[in-house]
Amino acid sequence: MRAFGKAQGVLRREDLRFLTGTGRYLSDILPEGTLRAAFLRAPVAHGVITGLDTADAMALPGVHAILTAEDLKAAGITASLWAVLAKDRLGRPGRATHRPALADGVMRHMGEPVAIVLAETQAQAQDAVEAIALDYDEKPAHLNLFPGGPAVHAEVPDNLPVDWHLGDTEAVEAAFAKAAHVTRLSVRQNRVTTVSMEPRAAFAHWDGERLHFAYNGQGVWGHKRELAKFLNLRPEQVHVTTPDVGGGFGMKSMQYPEQYALAQAAMTLGRPVAWISDRSEAMLADNGARDLDSVAELAFDADHRILAYRVQNRSNLGAYNSQFGQNIQCEMFSKVLTGVYDIPCATLDVQGIYTNTTPVDAYRGAGRPEAITLLERTMDMAARELGLSPLEIRQRNFIPEGAFPYRTPGEMTYDVGSFGRVLARAGTLGDVAGFAKRRAESEAKGLLRGLGLSYYIESILGEDSEAAVVELTETGAKLYVGTQSNGQGHETVYAQYLADLTGLPFDGIEVVQGDSDLITRGGGTGGSRSVTVQSAATLGTVEQMVAAFTAFLEAEIEAAPFTFDDGIFSAPGSNRRLTLLEAADLARQKGRKDLLRHEKRSQLAGRSFPNGAHLCEVEIDPETGALRLDRYLAVDDLGVLMHPQLAEGQVHGGVVQGFGQAVTEDLRFDDDGQLLTGSLMDYAMPRAADVPFIRFFSEPTPSKNNPIGMKGCGEAGTVGALSALSNAALDALWGRGVRHVDMPLTPLRIWTWLQDAKEPTR
Repeated sequence: MRAFGKAQGVLRREDLRFLTGTGRYLSDILPEGTLRAAFLRAPVAHGVITGLDTADAMALPGVHAILTAEDLKAAGITASLWAVLAKDRLGRPGRATHRPALADGVMRHMGEPVAIVLAETQAQAQDAVEAIALDYDEKPAHLNLFPGGPAVHAEVPDNLPVDWHLGDTEAVEAAFAKAAHVTRLSVRQNRVTTVSMEPRAAFAHWDGERLHFAYNGQGVWGHKRELAKFLNLRPEQVHVTTPDVGGGFGMKSMQYPEQYALAQAAMTLGRPVAWISDRSEAMLADNGARDLDSVAELAFDADHRILAYRVQNRSNLGAYNSQFGQNIQCEMFSKVLTGVYDIPCATLDVQGIYTNTTPVDAYRGAGRPEAITLLERTMDMAARELGLSPLEIRQRNFIPEGAFPYRTPGEMTYDVGSFGRVLARAGTLGDVAGFAKRRAESEAKGLLRGLGLSYYIESILGEDSEAAVVELTETGAKLYVGTQSNGQGHETVYAQYLADLTGLPFDGIEVVQGDSDLITRGGGTGGSRSVTVQSAATLGTVEQMVAAFTAFLEAEIEAAPFTFDDGIFSAPGSNRRLTLLEAADLARQKGRKDLLRHEKRSQLAGRSFPNGAHLCEVEIDPETGALRLDRYLAVDDLGVLMHPQLAEGQVHGGVVQGFGQAVTEDLRFDDDGQLLTGSLMDYAMPRAADVPFIRFFSEPTPSKNNPIGMKGCGEAGTVGALSALSNAALDALWGRGVRHVDMPLTPLRIWTWLQDAKEPTR
C-alpha cells in the first residue's frame, strides 16, 4: 500500500457551498427563538467600578436578562479563564492572575466585557446596553513595555508575570568575548489584530441536563474541558460543536470571556442564546498579536562564522494572561531561535509585561515569525557591516546537510534540511544577478528599489498525536478527524488522501469534524499541524483496516494470501478481486459489523520544520514615502505536498498577512489606553492591488518525522514575509542614509526617516 498521496490537485470541494452562499456558518444555523446577546464593555483602559445599575435596561422591551459579575458569583461561577503559564528563569510557573468572564470590580482594558444583555433581537439587546448605568473611577493606565508603573493587578505590582531564560549564559559570554565582530540590532514588532472574514460568534443552549455550545473556532475539545470546569459541570454534560468557520489564524483557537458569560446566560434562562461579534467589537476584544521590543546580538569570528547569539525580548501580554500569551515570545519563539544557522550557543531572555490593553495571544506563526524576523534582519545588518552579500553570509553559516539530525541551542532537533540548495535556487529564480539593472531602471524614474531576503524555518506546534476513524458506508466512507478547518481546504485534502489510499470514490467520502460527541479526542487546528498529523493518523487507520479485511477475506474465500494494491484486494494465482466497498459489502452479509468502523491514534516521531527562502523587491517614492511591492518569490521546502495548489494558496495567504503587518497594519492605543484604530477606516488592511503575483516553487526535502514526509505549510508565508519586506525597504533606503526601519512601513514613517537622514542632528 502506498505511504503517501498522489500529490495531485483536485478542485476544492468546500468551495461550491462557500461561493454559492450555502455555507453553514454559525449565524446561519441559529434555531428559531434564539435570544441575542450584547455586551456592555469597559469604556476606559483602567477603572474601578463604583456602580452598575441595570434596572432601567431590564425594563426595556424584549430584554430577558442582564448578567454581571455578581450574578455569576451568585450562581457559583468564580473560576478564572484558563491560561498556560511559562516557567521563569528559576523553573517556577509564571505568575497567575484572575481573569473573570465579566469584569469583577476592576476594568483592566478598553472593551473588557462588564455585563451581558439577552433580548429578543440584536437591536433590543444593544439598546439595553446603552441604558445600563456604569459608574467608575478611572485609574492611570500602564501602557509601556517596561516593568513597574501603575499596577494592572495588585498581586503583580511590578507588572512582570514572566521573567524567562533559555541558554548557556557562560558559553555565550565567552564567545562574545573572543568575537572578531558583533552586530547589534533593536527591532520593534508592531501590534496587529486578525480581522478574520467572519468575526467571533457563539451559541449556547441548556436543556436542563446538558449544555450545547457551538462556536466558530479551531477545535472543540479544549472548550469542552474548560466549559465543564468553569461552569461546574461534568464533562459529559457539555457538547461542543463547530460549523463552517470563516478564518481563524490562531485568534479563534482559545477561550474568551464572552463564551463563558453566554453559556451561563443559557443555563440561567433555559433558552438558546447567541452572540455574533461585529467588526468594532472584534477590533476591541479579539486577542491582539506580536507587540514586542527585541535586542539581538550576533558574534562572528574572523571568517564571518557565527559564534553565538543572544536575544532580549520585552513582550506585551495585555491586561491578562490569555490562553497561550505567556509562552509565545519565550517558548514558541525559542523553537526557531537560531533559525537555519549553525550557531554553537545562544541565550534568550524574555520579560512578559502586563499593560492595560487587550490581551495578546497566538496569530499565524505565534512566536516563530517574531523570532525569524529578528534573526533575519540582524543577519542582513551583519552582512552590511562585514561587506558580504545577504546570500553569502547565509550560505557561509547554514547548518550543513551532513549535520542532521541537528540539536539547536533552542533545544529543538531538526530532522532534515537542505538550506543551501533552496537558497541557491531562490537566487537563480529571483534573478539576483539582474537586480542591479532593475535598480538602475527604478532610479531613472526617481524611485528607490530594494532587494530583501529572508531564510525562515518554523516548527509545527500543538499536540503531536491524532486519531482518525474510518466508517465504511454503502457508497464510500465517513472520515472522522480531530482537526478543524477554518478555510484551509481540509475536506478536500483529507478525502483525496483517503481515496488514494483505499480506492474509495472521492465524492463518496464525507469528512466529519468539529463535534465532541462524534469524536472523543482531537488536537484541533493550529501551528501548521493539521494535515501532517491528521494524514499520518489516517494512514495508520487505513493500514489497520486493510490488515483486518485481509484476514477476513482469507478466512472467507478459498484463495490466499490476499494483497491490497491500488484499491483492490486480490489473491495472486486466482481471479478473485474485490474493491474495498465490495469487501465491506461481504462483511455486512456475514454480519461482521466490526469491520465497518476502524480507529487508530498515531503519534509523530518528531516535529517537522518547514523552511524556505523568500526574496522580494520593493520600490519607494522618496517624495511621498509610498512603498510598492514589485516582486515576490517564495522557494519553500514544505516536504511532500499532499495538494500542491492548496499549499501554494496557504503560502500566498501567509505572505499577504505578512505584508499587512510589515506595511499597512498597526493596532494603536493613545496615552490613556483608548483604541485609536477601532475600525477598518483606521486599521489598514492590505488590498489585492497592493500585492503582485506571488511566485511559489517547491524544493522539498521530505521530513523523516512522519511516514508521509510532509512538513506543514499554514504559517510559512507569514514567517518568511516580515523580514523579507523589512530588509527590502532598508535596502532601498540605505543609499539615502537611512540606517534603521521598523514595521509598519507606512508612507509617513518612510518619509520621516528620509527627512531625518537628511538632517542627522535633528
